[in-house]
Amino acid sequence: MKPIHPLRVLLPMLAAIACLLSACAHTAPSVENAGVSFVVVRHAERSSDDPRDPNLSDAGRARAAALAASLAGAPVAAVYATAYRRTQQTAAPSASAHALTVTTYDAKQPAAEFAAQLKRTHPRGTVLVVGHSNTAPEIAAALCACTVEPMGDAEYDRRLRIDIGADGVAKLSVSRY
Repeated sequence: MKPIHPLRVLLPMLAAIACLLSACAHTAPSVENAGVSFVVVRHAERSSDDPRDPNLSDAGRARAAALAASLAGAPVAAVYATAYRRTQQTAAPSASAHALTVTTYDAKQPAAEFAAQLKRTHPRGTVLVVGHSNTAPEIAAALCACTVEPMGDAEYDRRLRIDIGADGVAKLSVSRY
């Protein structure tokens, strides 16, 4: 019996692997065609240490960490938060996890104006926006040109995701985190 040369076994396997990798490369969406995703949330639970500009509570810090973990696999391009401590502290773990700084935006800026700015500035990737119960739904609605339910004062876990494809079509999805 004649021994089988190792290359006779290895070459067909390598060819099959190359073929599979090539097929995967052609079916995966390119980054340029992927569009952009905006994740809009309200700040996490606040403490009662300062009635005007409170820090996050222990539960709020845990929620901010959970938000960062939920974005771990996403191509986060930017993180925005208002100047308040509770929004900055909610955004910080996500920004840190992606080696980004938190960009501060004006909480009083009209939602439509801010949404237009976000769309112009970020054509691709994932953008996190941390706002307030009275601003997050408005910002999300302006981004998707759709109706978004108001947030209750005790609601801290609603995550509004607006996916805008390369064709410009926006889709809102709502989840909890």
